[in-house]
Amino acid sequence: MTTPQSTTPTATSDQDEPRLSVSGVTLRFGGLVALDDVSFDVHAGELFAIIGPNGAGKTSIFNCLNQVYKPQEGDIRLDGEQVMGKKPAKTAAMGMARTFQNLGLFVRLNVVDNLMLGRHHLMRTGFLAGMLWVGKAKREEIANRRRVEEIIELLELQQHRYQPVGLLPYGIQKRIELGRALAMEPRVLLLDEPVAGMNLEETEDMARYILEIRNELGITQIMVEHDMHLVMDIADRVMAIDFGREIATGSPEEVQNDEKVIEAYLGQET
Repeated sequence: MTTPQSTTPTATSDQDEPRLSVSGVTLRFGGLVALDDVSFDVHAGELFAIIGPNGAGKTSIFNCLNQVYKPQEGDIRLDGEQVMGKKPAKTAAMGMARTFQNLGLFVRLNVVDNLMLGRHHLMRTGFLAGMLWVGKAKREEIANRRRVEEIIELLELQQHRYQPVGLLPYGIQKRIELGRALAMEPRVLLLDEPVAGMNLEETEDMARYILEIRNELGITQIMVEHDMHLVMDIADRVMAIDFGREIATGSPEEVQNDEKVIEAYLGQET
């Protein structure tokens, strides 16, 4: 597979304050340790990938980041602000948006309405004012729809704008899921297997959109993905985990050639 190459260097000097800082996160379910002292930083504008075998703890990391799971130990900060102990809705308001491997779209609503749902937490006018659609509520609705149209153009969804999403192909639905997360105006975008179930053409398209989001919008992205070709082609840095522990972090080339990673996940062919 030939995917677009990552071309924009990301500054990650020690002097930089990380956009997201994860320190010593440990998550237990009874006697089962799902995450064991996991630490990593992600810098502003960086495309950071997390890889590992099934059951390694990748999704558990995402669930800790947006506080669906509450780690027993550790610290998570977004631009220095404490995330631990917040409700998931609060983490979304802080600027943590997420796509899901299993789509959570409203299949009877059209593309515009699904994207508008991503802006719900940004709306300040009440229900009644919105129903009347006058004054401030009208201006707010117009501004939010303008932003949605920008996302539709970025993700090339123009021809599907008013179609019910349940009637659209799977690859287009994955793109809409991405668009809804973008509509939340995130500081950090969590991509949970963004190309799972896609064919080659759809995967290449999604890789291009992910790079455009980074390069044009400057949004920090953390990607969990099993497609190693995609990860190694577009990620700035990669963290490999196994059995809930970090085993290697570095550039795609460094991680790809790490003996522990080869043994745990990538296999001798790499």
